[in-house]
Amino acid sequence: MPQTNLNLDQSTIVYGAGRRQDAAIPRPGLRLRKGHVGIVVIDPQNDFLSPQGVAWGVVGKNVTDNRTVENIGQLFATAKELGIPLLISPHYYFPHDHKWEFEGALERLMHDIKMFDRPGPLDTTDIQGSGADWLEPYKPFINDGQTIVCSPHKVYGPQSNDLVVQLRKRRIEQVILAGMSANLCVESHLRELLEQGFEVAVVGDATAAAQLPGYDGYAAAITNFRFLASDLWSTGEAAQRLTELE
Repeated sequence: MPQTNLNLDQSTIVYGAGRRQDAAIPRPGLRLRKGHVGIVVIDPQNDFLSPQGVAWGVVGKNVTDNRTVENIGQLFATAKELGIPLLISPHYYFPHDHKWEFEGALERLMHDIKMFDRPGPLDTTDIQGSGADWLEPYKPFINDGQTIVCSPHKVYGPQSNDLVVQLRKRRIEQVILAGMSANLCVESHLRELLEQGFEVAVVGDATAAAQLPGYDGYAAAITNFRFLASDLWSTGEAAQRLTELE
């Protein structure tokens, strides 16, 4: 597996407030406003984040190195402690999705390995502990009756689900973005949210991506996060900024 060496506090791409040496790329920053910020977590599901998940063979090392599971958990805990709206954009595939007549490369792979499979939109048979289920430590946060679980996105971005309308209906204008996987669903959500007029900061160590010989999805995503987002934070910085909400 390739090594990215993208430590969020020590790399040449410096993410912390007041340490903005990478001045070649503007860094607008994000001044959070109470009542207008939400946390969006994408695909916090077993197939990405559990060693038993079907994608673990290609994402597992990056998930482990980044402490992605723990960092997403910290974002969940921070949201609940501070009363910050938490929204989940999940990925599910139903039997009718497997009848698509064409797919892109990773779509084809996800269908082939039966990633995020469920028996039907209204059928939760055998979902407990399956690849489509939430990672077990996250369930108390997600299933508390307060977290907004959006309809599933189908490829990578939120254009096919109700995330944007859920944000708009709560007058959320600023999004802290995390989840899986970095260069696919997270980057696609980032791009669409920007096009929809949201301010977005990405939490770079609360995500991870596939790393294969010659292909480092995480390094690619980090580059684009810096090019596109208002800011790129570590989990610790995101939590600190949320505690200092104006």
